[in-house]
Amino acid sequence: MATLIAVNVGMPREVPWHGETVRTGVWKKPVTGPRMVRRLNVEGDGQGDLNGHGGEQRAVLVYQLDSYRYWQQQLRRDDFVYGQFGENFTVEGMSDQEVCIGDRYRIGGAVFEVTQPRVTCYRVGLRMDEPRMAALLVSHLRPGFYMRVITEGEVEAGDDIVKISTGPAAMTVAEMDALLYLPGHPPGQLRRGLRIPALSPGWKDSLQALLDGAADGAAGNKGLTAAAASPPPAWPGFRPLEITRIDVESSSIFSLTLAPTDGRPLPTPLPGQFLTVRLRPEPEGPPIIRSYSLSGRPGAPAYRISVKAEPHGAASSHLRRARVGDRLDIAAPRGTFTLADGEAPVLLLSAGVGATPVLSMLHALAHARSARQVWWLHGARNGDDHAFAQEVRTLLRSLPAGRCHVSYSRPREDDRLGTDYTATGRLSAEQLRELDLPSDAEAYICGPAAFMDDMSRALADLGIGPARVHTEIFGALAAIRPGVLQAPARAPHLPLRSQGDGTGPTVSFARSGITVPWDPGYGTLLELAEVCDVPVQWSCRTGVCHTCETALLQGRVDYAPEPIDRPAEGNALICCSRPPVDLVLDL
Repeated sequence: MATLIAVNVGMPREVPWHGETVRTGVWKKPVTGPRMVRRLNVEGDGQGDLNGHGGEQRAVLVYQLDSYRYWQQQLRRDDFVYGQFGENFTVEGMSDQEVCIGDRYRIGGAVFEVTQPRVTCYRVGLRMDEPRMAALLVSHLRPGFYMRVITEGEVEAGDDIVKISTGPAAMTVAEMDALLYLPGHPPGQLRRGLRIPALSPGWKDSLQALLDGAADGAAGNKGLTAAAASPPPAWPGFRPLEITRIDVESSSIFSLTLAPTDGRPLPTPLPGQFLTVRLRPEPEGPPIIRSYSLSGRPGAPAYRISVKAEPHGAASSHLRRARVGDRLDIAAPRGTFTLADGEAPVLLLSAGVGATPVLSMLHALAHARSARQVWWLHGARNGDDHAFAQEVRTLLRSLPAGRCHVSYSRPREDDRLGTDYTATGRLSAEQLRELDLPSDAEAYICGPAAFMDDMSRALADLGIGPARVHTEIFGALAAIRPGVLQAPARAPHLPLRSQGDGTGPTVSFARSGITVPWDPGYGTLLELAEVCDVPVQWSCRTGVCHTCETALLQGRVDYAPEPIDRPAEGNALICCSRPPVDLVLDL
């Protein structure tokens, strides 16, 4: 019979790490005597990051003495203590190869149900003083698992662990962990896992995303990152395209139409995708790299991008001086902010130049003569600032259920209410409430960050759930640094002189606008980005979780260590990679 060997608890503490301060509850210590286990955790225990740990589905973390012995041998260590792996219950028995998702156990006066494998992050490596630990737990099929509390009660070291029932699909913790993290993802196994009622909602979402990706033929691990949802780039690196037309759309926005120079047809982008442009204002100087949304009809023989002229923008100023016949280096269409198929109503919300990707979606809907209800909701300062006004009206007239609402915050005297615009003021939650928008719609929002936040909240208040609200960010993505205490944000910059003087391949961070020579002393691309204060997203730092998966606009990477599951074609895991050649990252 399995036995509860130790009950371990610990409250979050702040610990130094890589020059930062991390708040974590991974340090657990065994306690004596009985402990009450309630719905959310063990008495006296806490978690530093509730996004990845804790909560009803992850109330209690379990790890086994058999795995202790295994890692002592593998790592050649003899310094382990109970709670070493951040677990609440150290047990004899209950191996990951035997325990199934949905199994129920009685321990002392409490009843538990197994909900999911442990999601490993860098903090278990921090506790173990072994940076590779997150990857090792997965690759060796020894992750440990979480349980939720069915019946609250007291537990104590020495209690017997009595199995009450087996999960309906009899899928072990090790099988479930491998299904998500290791290569393969057989559709039959994914469907089997989805039939387990006890599986936590987050894992069900991941398995469903993998199943959907298998149906679409998507590469990469769609269960771990939305980056895998983007199709592979149609061509590697940059390709020269010629400017064949220049149009002024408003006082601050102009469009460039780009055609192939070699006679090869342009691949059809998805509605909402963007192009990355590489400019060289000075022949011997570093390139300027920017991304601009495609604003024309997908499938047209030429691409159209639209650019906002910034007063001191190096890229937009250079493009403003471009002429028909000039050539630009263009990377293939990328991006996951794309119009989904279906019959649900569509809401296209934008402000200013944010109209460009949703305009491409409107083109696609109009070209298909879609019967879907389509709402165009746009905010501009006035008629002088209102780009694509006539183009949008023409497209909406071709849709049987097209509707339009345009709000001017500062209309001019000659702007006509009811003709040029439909409301005065900023596009707001109050205006949306008056429009009787369909609550089952798919919404696509693009514009300044504050606008997207306001519109997302407004749509949520109208009953449109977050899964059906999609946003596009032009600038740097929001950083994900779990557990790291926030410090004042700093603008991306070149490395300080004391941090290295690289002479290797160049690394360009496209969204941040900086190019840096590589030096092996940086370690990984992730660490180079951190040195430059480029906003980054990560969790495991060892090639497991794919949180750091980034579009690779040019070049290729070498991995060390090799990731558990390769990213989608055209992407890179920056936490465990280095550049053997010049590369451009969408960061």
